[in-house]
Amino acid sequence: MGNTADSVIAKYLTERIPRYTSYPPAPHFSSATGPSSYRDWLCTLPDSARLSLYLHVPFCRSLCWYCGCNTNIVRHWDAIERYMRTLQREIALVARLTGSRRVAHIHWGGGTPTIMGPGLFAAAMAHLRNLFDIEPNAEIAIEVDPRRLDTAMADALGQAGVTRASLGVQSFDPSVQHAVARIQSLADTQSCADRLRQAGIAAINLDLLYGLPYETVVTCEATVKAALTLAPARLSVFGYAHVPAMMKHQRVIDAATLPDSDERLLQEQTIGRALLQAGYNRIGLDHYALPGDPLSQAHSDGTLKRNFQGYTDDPAEASIGIGASAIGQLPHGYVQNAADTRIWRDRIEAGELATARGFPLAREDGLRAAIIERLMCDLKADIPALLHRHGFPDGWLDTELAGLHPLAADGLAQIDNGVVIVPEAARNLVRRVASVFDAYLDPAAGRHAPAV
Repeated sequence: MGNTADSVIAKYLTERIPRYTSYPPAPHFSSATGPSSYRDWLCTLPDSARLSLYLHVPFCRSLCWYCGCNTNIVRHWDAIERYMRTLQREIALVARLTGSRRVAHIHWGGGTPTIMGPGLFAAAMAHLRNLFDIEPNAEIAIEVDPRRLDTAMADALGQAGVTRASLGVQSFDPSVQHAVARIQSLADTQSCADRLRQAGIAAINLDLLYGLPYETVVTCEATVKAALTLAPARLSVFGYAHVPAMMKHQRVIDAATLPDSDERLLQEQTIGRALLQAGYNRIGLDHYALPGDPLSQAHSDGTLKRNFQGYTDDPAEASIGIGASAIGQLPHGYVQNAADTRIWRDRIEAGELATARGFPLAREDGLRAAIIERLMCDLKADIPALLHRHGFPDGWLDTELAGLHPLAADGLAQIDNGVVIVPEAARNLVRRVASVFDAYLDPAAGRHAPAV
């Protein structure tokens, strides 16, 4: 890692650190925040607040063993149809509480959201447009399983105004694919990208994973080389998190086939170097984007954000989660719907919000969240400026700044008059630096992903 000695970095590689797609991280959400809190938060949003909508469809046709998402295997069409009817009811419920607000961003996630087919998707998008003021330049994104997208669905996405599609790839190596039960050829993925582009969806993202069973530096090199032939606008490069205690289906994966922490680091570095050489900008910790992509622009102008979908240029002030397990983020705090589809459906069909848990943000939580987000996005946080912006006195975080000194001695951080900078050579460990400002972190819990 550049001038930072590998022997020093090695001691941090196996630490379990949150991904900081939120602060506090989702494991700290509790049932003390429920439907009444969420209703109040929705009704008291500032009049000027623009919305971002996240819609979760928790269904797949088959289970990928590496998966860490909330999804179910569905074989009957009526289950999908009923889910989408309930989803439309939740959309209407939220719209009544917020009013016909402007929407700057829509993201369909899963699961496999395209499983609903052309008719249900068109109806859902029409419902959204009827109830919200979707801005003309709003980004409308959707996650796609390239193995299961036909021409009719691609055309429906284009006709509904989808502007960006994220294609799950993970790895193109046959041995790795067999080990995680996801067989997907480059040709199939290329055909999917072609269908989307022909339907008018020019922005194609790819998702890659390192640290999978039987994955090596060589297989990562081959995967990224193949991925570049698809000319993606963005790529996410995540490390596989093996947490079989939480994701029971991961128990099928033999832990002995997983690369160790040193190999994981080499795999991540190999992919990163190839993408940089191909002309992509590195965005934060784990995203890459072409120079002309809006994510690169947000990175350049300091407006980059990090949320549950990763890095984003989403300008909205509030994110509304719709669907089973969906998470929302408002100025007041976080909320998450019931993950159990039946519980979520019963509550929505009864005319109630399906909030199962959440976290109200205290003023200091907002300060710490801002510091962590700036570190994760910019590798830099001006602590005195952020203290002033959030109404805290100088010296409020002196204990945390002192706690950075051992990391600074190891080359993971620099501190200059309260401005914390993560050197490029230590970028991979920015989560470790950010964790110093996490008042809720329990290193012994072991429920987070490895530091790299």
